[in-house]
Amino acid sequence: MFQRIRHSAVSQWLAEFPAVALLGPRQVGKTTLALEFARGTPGHSPRYLDLELPADLARLADPQPYLESLGDALVVIDEVQRLPTLFPVLRSVIDQRRRAGQRHGQFLLLGSANGALLSQSAESLAGRIAYCELDPLCTLEVPAAQHRDLWVRGGYPDSLQAADDAASLRWRQQFLATYLERDIPQLGARIPAATLRRFWTMLAHHQGQLLNAAQLAAALAVSGQTVARYLDLLVDLMLVRRLPPWAGNIGKRLTRSPKVYVRDSGLVHALLGLATHDDVLGHPVAGASWEGFVIDNLLAVAPPGTAAWFFRSAAGAEIDLVLEPPGQGRWAIEVKRSSAPSVARGFHTAADDLNATQRLVVYPGHERFPLGRGIEAVPLVELQRMLAGIA
Repeated sequence: MFQRIRHSAVSQWLAEFPAVALLGPRQVGKTTLALEFARGTPGHSPRYLDLELPADLARLADPQPYLESLGDALVVIDEVQRLPTLFPVLRSVIDQRRRAGQRHGQFLLLGSANGALLSQSAESLAGRIAYCELDPLCTLEVPAAQHRDLWVRGGYPDSLQAADDAASLRWRQQFLATYLERDIPQLGARIPAATLRRFWTMLAHHQGQLLNAAQLAAALAVSGQTVARYLDLLVDLMLVRRLPPWAGNIGKRLTRSPKVYVRDSGLVHALLGLATHDDVLGHPVAGASWEGFVIDNLLAVAPPGTAAWFFRSAAGAEIDLVLEPPGQGRWAIEVKRSSAPSVARGFHTAADDLNATQRLVVYPGHERFPLGRGIEAVPLVELQRMLAGIA
């Protein structure tokens, strides 16, 4: 059992809001975390409903009387985006429970389609719901001895804990196939599975690069609008990250295209057929895979409300990740896979342009040390602890 970083956030929000939505891709551990809360909830026995099960779906055929019959029990509803008509009913039940004196901790809603769930719930449950995203496992959540496997296999628990690298790769390949052949069609997306797999694989080959929609469209023989639709879908499913460029007014011409990362390094490697640590190190994607891995790990522990960008000017000044944790200034973060990291002049220029309050280089070592000019080399786990410790 892994101790998840977001456990405390979900606990806090359940104590403050009637409903909490826990969002994340399939198999990331949402159900396991939700059942921990269900077992520890006082009062009536908590109820767990999985809307992929016909029996549970039938219980909600007429949802209002059923939910009212549960009294003040915490109700966990899994794959809630499959029943969008439920949200107005939840609003009514929440308000009824409020009038009876129950102000918080009524519903824990689990969803694996971020954009869809947010749009369905925002209007119906405005002011009654908090949102928390659960990412794949990060380095703060697993023993140090598993950190190399975490990069190679990714953070999905079943992939990380597989018997060997080959079994882990088979799990991830089946995970990809399930999304392509079952989950995405169930959302109503009419995209050929083979085409979407090619697109997803192309993103893995271009991990961490600027989005070039025209190039992708030409390779797939589709329009730029179609590429945008494919990308929006994978972003909404929390399988791809679209990292926006810094767009502040600093009097310089800046890159306007976002960077695109396949979220979870293990999925990057599975899309490219890389099973072992040696396979990854021998592939051109190794550096970009490590960069995406670091960004995923940092954003997985960043406090709510943290803004994230990258910075690139037309003159070549560049920063891999710019973070603004609430009340903590602006952090300029460069990612290096070398054990003896250094930074180019463009990083200094960009950090000065942004008035960065922290100038950090994340590298795969174990010691923190200065690099000069206010820059420090920091191990990934130490920088995660800095972010996670921000109140």
